[in-house]
Amino acid sequence: MPEADSTSSKQFHEDVPQRNEAFFLKGAGAYDWGMQHRLAQIFRPETGRTVMLAIDHGYFQGPTSGLERVDLNIVPLVSHADALMVTRGILRSVIPAAMQHGLVLRASGGPSILKELSNEQIAMDMDDAVRLGASAVAVQVFIGGEYETQSVHNLTRLVDAGYRHGVPVLGVTAVGKELVRDARYLGLATRIIAELGAQLVKTYYCDVGFEQVVAGCPVPIIMAGGKKQPERDALTMARRAIDAGAAGVDMGRNIFQSAAPLAMLTAVRGVVHDGLTVNQAMDLFESGRGAGA
Repeated sequence: MPEADSTSSKQFHEDVPQRNEAFFLKGAGAYDWGMQHRLAQIFRPETGRTVMLAIDHGYFQGPTSGLERVDLNIVPLVSHADALMVTRGILRSVIPAAMQHGLVLRASGGPSILKELSNEQIAMDMDDAVRLGASAVAVQVFIGGEYETQSVHNLTRLVDAGYRHGVPVLGVTAVGKELVRDARYLGLATRIIAELGAQLVKTYYCDVGFEQVVAGCPVPIIMAGGKKQPERDALTMARRAIDAGAAGVDMGRNIFQSAAPLAMLTAVRGVVHDGLTVNQAMDLFESGRGAGA
C-alpha cells in the first residue's frame, strides 16, 4: 500500500481563482475538448493561423504536375507546413507516419475532371478519419452548382459524424467556371457552409470586399491558393488575405509547382506567422532558392 499523503506540504493556492483559458480560435469556444485539440493541431496557438499544404488534387485530376511523385516532391516539405491536406490513399501509401503536424483528410469525391464536378458524394467514413488520426476532414460544397443540394447534404452528414467523433469539418467553397469569385458570391457560400455547421471554411481570395467575406463568416476562413501564379503575386495575395482577417492559407500549386518549393513554403510561412511584407518574403524566397531550397 502507498504511504498516506502528507497534508502539510500541499499547496492549494486558495487565493488564486482557477483559470479556464478561452480557446484561441474564432467561433470555437463551445466545442468539445477533443475538437478544440484537433483544431490546435492545424492552427498555431501563438498566432491563431495556419499554413496548410494542399496535395489532394489527384482525387479528381490524377497525377497533377508537381505531384507525380509525392514521395520525392512532397514528403521533404511536410515538416515545414502546419498541416497537410491529403487523401487517405496517398497518406497510407506515401506519407511517413512519424509526421507530427495537422492532418486534413479529403472526405468527398466522385467525378473526375471528365464529368460534372459538383456530383460528389461522401467518399470516406468518419471512422476511418479517426483511425488515421485526422485533425479534420474536408468536403467540397458547390453553392450554385448543379448538385448544390447534394453537396450541402454531404457537408451536414459529415458535420453530424464529426460531432460524434470530435473531428472538425473543413467546408471548401467549390467555384465553377460559370460563377464569379467576388465578395457577394464568396460571402454567400462561406456563410452557408458555416451556418450548416462546418468548423472552418476554405475559400478563394477576392480583391474587393474580402474583409467583408471574413467578417461575415463566424468561423475561421482559410484562403485557397488556387492556380499557379508568379511567386510575388502569390505572396501578395497571401499578405492581403491575412491583412483582411484570414486565419491562414492553404496552398498547393503555388508551392509544389514553384521553381523552389521549400523556399516558397518558407516565404509563405513568413507572411502568415511572422508578419513579413511581400518584399521581405520575396527576399526570403530568393535567398532560399539561391541556397537550393
